[in-house]
Amino acid sequence: MKINQRLFDHYGIDTRKDLGIKGNCSRPWDTILIDKQGSCYACECTAWLPQSIGNLQVQPLSEIIGSAMHRHLQDSITDNTYRYCNQKQCSYIKRNLWPTHKPDGIQHLRLAIDDSCNLRCPSCRNHMIFHKAGNRYRLGIQLADRINEWLQAHRKRITVHIGSDGDPFASHVYRHFMTQTPSKDNIYYSLLTNGLMLPDFHEKVPHIMSKLTRFGISMDGASAETYEKLRVGGKWNKILDALQHAKLLKAKHGFEFQLHMVVQQDNWHEMCSMAELANRYHVDKLFLNKIEDWNTNMDHARQTFMNDPEFQNELAKAKENPIVRTWTLS
Repeated sequence: MKINQRLFDHYGIDTRKDLGIKGNCSRPWDTILIDKQGSCYACECTAWLPQSIGNLQVQPLSEIIGSAMHRHLQDSITDNTYRYCNQKQCSYIKRNLWPTHKPDGIQHLRLAIDDSCNLRCPSCRNHMIFHKAGNRYRLGIQLADRINEWLQAHRKRITVHIGSDGDPFASHVYRHFMTQTPSKDNIYYSLLTNGLMLPDFHEKVPHIMSKLTRFGISMDGASAETYEKLRVGGKWNKILDALQHAKLLKAKHGFEFQLHMVVQQDNWHEMCSMAELANRYHVDKLFLNKIEDWNTNMDHARQTFMNDPEFQNELAKAKENPIVRTWTLS
């Protein structure tokens, strides 16, 4: 079975290693991630397991799932070597804690088919990305339709996760997907958004909102000054309105409400304030995540906060709040 060695070299993954992990991570059996080119991956993140198992442009999802490459990657888990996994980045391996249940087929479908967003945050991108015409948009619509065709035929419970690349409510591709996706009892959803368009758009997809298991809002500041500096294009009064809407929707639909903060040099001093803000809006979990280098021309040499004793004190105080999760900071 031929793998793309250049991908593994790019991520610094030694494909000859033997991690000797006793226990089978269930992700290569229960998860499929689809990117904006239609490539499919048997993991939550392409950086964790970068080998594609097929492409939705040339094969239906029903043929990609269980393909020879899919089975080959699964074999690297059952033999306990985890040789294709990125132990430097995979949060499960780093925490020595991974899902080990025996899934009955695909249970999580993660969509990364459009990177359109109404913001241009420096930690994520260096320019506005928004597709509503042209080849990139047409491919996104094509992928959305093929995914919906598969979901229409799918009979077992599955959760569709939207928002790992662009914003679900801002993206015209994701809007198309959400308005066209079949309304079935076995399909559930998880959304991650910057939140700004939630008040205007949530009523247009009631079948999505009523079947949400998790709803996350990503915001990198607990004050107007910090938020508007790091979330370029966002307005403080609008994000507070979105948080209030999410609080009310949680009370109505019962989903888990999450906040996500990309902790960086310009906002680490607001971690405790973010936890207080989260409590105010009945958030269930607040994820404090270390900033990563996504090749956006951001000066990461400035990101020295992890070595600051005051940062460690602020982090310790924030962790006193039971809703706080700090896997990439601790």
